[in-house]
Amino acid sequence: MRNHSAVFVCLLLAAFLLAVPTQSYGVDYPETAKIPVADNYHGTEIVDNYRWLEAADDPAVREWVAAQEAFTNAFLDTLPQVDYLVNRFEDLWRYDERSVPWHVVEGERLFYLRNNADDEKSVLMTQTNPDAAPRVLIDPNTWPAEETMHGTVASRDGKYLAYGVAHGGDENPVVQILDIETGELLPDTLNGWQQEVCAWLPENEGFYYSANPLPGEVPEGEEWYWGRIWLHKLGTPASEDIIVFSDDKTKELWHWADVSEDGKYVEFIKGTYYGQEIYYKKVGQKGDPKPLVTGMQDEYSALFVENQIIIGTNEGAPRGMIYITKANKPKRKHWKVLIPEHTTDKIERIDAIAGNLYVTYMHNASTRIAVYDLKGNHLKDIELPLLGKAGVDGLWSRPEVYVHFSSFTYPRSFFKYDFETNSLDLLFRIPVKVNVDQYDVEQVWYPSADGTKISMFLVYRKDMVKDGSNPTLLYGYGGFNISETPYYSSTNLVWCEQGGIYALANLRGGGEYGEEWHVAGMLEQKQNVFDDFIAAAEYLIEEGYSSKEHLVISGGSNGGLLTGAALVQRPELFAGVESAVPLLDMLRYHTNKYANVWAEEYGSSDDPQQFLFLRAYSPYHNIPEGAVFPPTLIWASENDARVDPYHSRKMIAQLQAVGKGGPFFYLERKVSGHGGGTTLTTKMRQTAQTRAFLMHCAGMDAPEPAEAEAAPSDSEQTE
Repeated sequence: MRNHSAVFVCLLLAAFLLAVPTQSYGVDYPETAKIPVADNYHGTEIVDNYRWLEAADDPAVREWVAAQEAFTNAFLDTLPQVDYLVNRFEDLWRYDERSVPWHVVEGERLFYLRNNADDEKSVLMTQTNPDAAPRVLIDPNTWPAEETMHGTVASRDGKYLAYGVAHGGDENPVVQILDIETGELLPDTLNGWQQEVCAWLPENEGFYYSANPLPGEVPEGEEWYWGRIWLHKLGTPASEDIIVFSDDKTKELWHWADVSEDGKYVEFIKGTYYGQEIYYKKVGQKGDPKPLVTGMQDEYSALFVENQIIIGTNEGAPRGMIYITKANKPKRKHWKVLIPEHTTDKIERIDAIAGNLYVTYMHNASTRIAVYDLKGNHLKDIELPLLGKAGVDGLWSRPEVYVHFSSFTYPRSFFKYDFETNSLDLLFRIPVKVNVDQYDVEQVWYPSADGTKISMFLVYRKDMVKDGSNPTLLYGYGGFNISETPYYSSTNLVWCEQGGIYALANLRGGGEYGEEWHVAGMLEQKQNVFDDFIAAAEYLIEEGYSSKEHLVISGGSNGGLLTGAALVQRPELFAGVESAVPLLDMLRYHTNKYANVWAEEYGSSDDPQQFLFLRAYSPYHNIPEGAVFPPTLIWASENDARVDPYHSRKMIAQLQAVGKGGPFFYLERKVSGHGGGTTLTTKMRQTAQTRAFLMHCAGMDAPEPAEAEAAPSDSEQTE
């Protein structure tokens, strides 16, 4: 296999691209062999020329990846924006930070995460009580760079801590048990892989944990499925652990267990993304748990509070509603409506804290938090600083109520909430070196292709002029009922401080406006999501915010599918495209790892009707030969436990083979998972590369050192 990544060749290419950022280029890419494989889908033959790129361990694939990365890095390394962004991120991302604290349910011990400016990974801190001196409990910065802490669950009395150690972002933690006072690691081990502790039993008897079966315990490839709940008794070998909750008919179901705050009940949940069953029994009670809800048709959650069950569901209520029943009367006929469905706002979450229910609503893609008593009386809404993203934390039995909040121009902060005065007392705000007062936030509504009104947030400097010249970064997701809301990001503000616009579109398929909004962007209606995104781009151009020469798009995972689809459907609309850890081959996605669980969102090519709409939009299968495309960067992660990197490899190979314009670049990040690198330094470099690429495509130069924004003084930093 030829390797056209010699430094001299790529430096010439880079110089050419820097000089002419939007021209169609004749680029000599690394060679990619075509080895056709034909599949028959319900009478339709589909030829896949790059099936061979699915074999990650094949030496030929590793050689191909190395050649592509050398080709890409030789270009990215010439971009002056990279070093500028690395330095800017060093200034903005490194600060002393701490998380909202969480308390054990028996006693006074509490925990929180701390990040000092020089920390590469979060450190777990503990205090014996809120007034005691904190001490370091676990410091992953002393571990090898690729190891990260994954999940921390303390015993109810704070004597022990279960935590996972994952490697290179692989989302496969191995659980260890720590004696908190002595620092001793217990010899206990667990079964299976992807281990995660769910909940401890009272009196440190043991805990419930979830794990998948090891290879060889199930048919080949199915070790990604068949999750189950085990019970581990502290001090006993893993061979004595027993499976207490599982399903032997449907491999795609996830399973979880929880113990009520008062220690009286254990709750078992199994389900899919959009339908759950809940069972429960008293702690220590023998026999099978009793059902609360079955059928797997709708979403459910359950909280056990003072021998009552608070049940949240979207059954018959697309925006959600809440019921209550006594724990000894679980049958549906005993349920009473506690909080009815709201006329416009969607219930995102229910928390039982300090004797009240805190219900987090989604209102026009921003958070609203309402407080109710156990009789369903609305007591008040928490007065949040502005439109943004918020949540509450705390325990039913303790008086503390913590609120965490951020918005586009409001750095991440957490507060202690005073119910009596309905006021927030600031406990911590990240000390950003950005003058957020110079930015405006606007929420606009625009029509999609079918006339549906879509909301979008725009962030820009107050001196922005709508003359079509503003470099604009459009981001979207549109799937899995996930809501995209205002949130603070120094990375995005760096884009804005150089005169750019950051646009966040609330596409169908998301959760911003209830289940009907979600359903309108899934399965056979997935094209609505792409139409919504394309319409956002058209709106930004038509209204003078930007132009085709300055508009770039970015998305990751399901959002990477989004930008991949937008790329092949409307290539002329964008100046540059980033597609991160994406799904792009929608005919085969479900055959790898645990991706078949997403069939309820996307459909499956195994179904003849679903094959038709998947084939119609699958980006890999719809690249128009000879079309002119904008410069495109697709990147994957070597240890991605969710989306296989082969999607990205095959898409780039096909673009390089048949597409004009570009260029088309590929990166496969090492020691990284679905969410990027494992250390802060790695994440900075990775983000700097991708943002520098988008800056270059949008015509945004790196400022000279004297032009870079000076850090505001403490008095200028906005609260």
